[in-house]
Amino acid sequence: MDTVRHSIEASIATKQQILANEALLETIRKVAEMMVEALRDGKRILWCGNGGSAADAQHLAAELSGRFYYDRPPLNSEALHCNTSYMTAVANDYGYDHIYSRMIDGACRPGDVLVGISTSGDSKNICNAFRKAKELGVITVALTGSTGGEMKAMADYLLNVPSDDTPRIQESHIMLGHIVCEMVEAQMFPRV
Repeated sequence: MDTVRHSIEASIATKQQILANEALLETIRKVAEMMVEALRDGKRILWCGNGGSAADAQHLAAELSGRFYYDRPPLNSEALHCNTSYMTAVANDYGYDHIYSRMIDGACRPGDVLVGISTSGDSKNICNAFRKAKELGVITVALTGSTGGEMKAMADYLLNVPSDDTPRIQESHIMLGHIVCEMVEAQMFPRV
């Protein structure tokens, strides 16, 4: 079997399933609109994940806080795992499952947005962050694989990629994130 061709075909097939899912496409639109409303109200967009999903969280936060398609003012968006001193201290003192929930507890206010990225939807530290977010009135967006995992029940918005294959899910997460960032940028800073 040609691995290169098979992997590309599998990625395309996953994206075709997303394209055919009208409910998922509508949720993508709603997430972008909600983020715009939050940003206009002075709220923040926060991102979290583990491993490759942490890299995606950092990437997407930078698309909003830096720039996406064009020069414009920065948006208040940040990945929660970038402070390694905090992360290692909390992991050491309280356990890795609490790295995000403690930060949410100390930094978030009602109306902020937390985007959790987990291919399984069951990452304990992200689930704990979602629980804390719900207590504080923080809006939650879950990017997951097909089932949504435990995060499904805690998410205000669920973007569940119709796949159980981790690389295909992650490829689709970055695509969905890019779409949301493009829509947010265009709505926040319309080009005349």
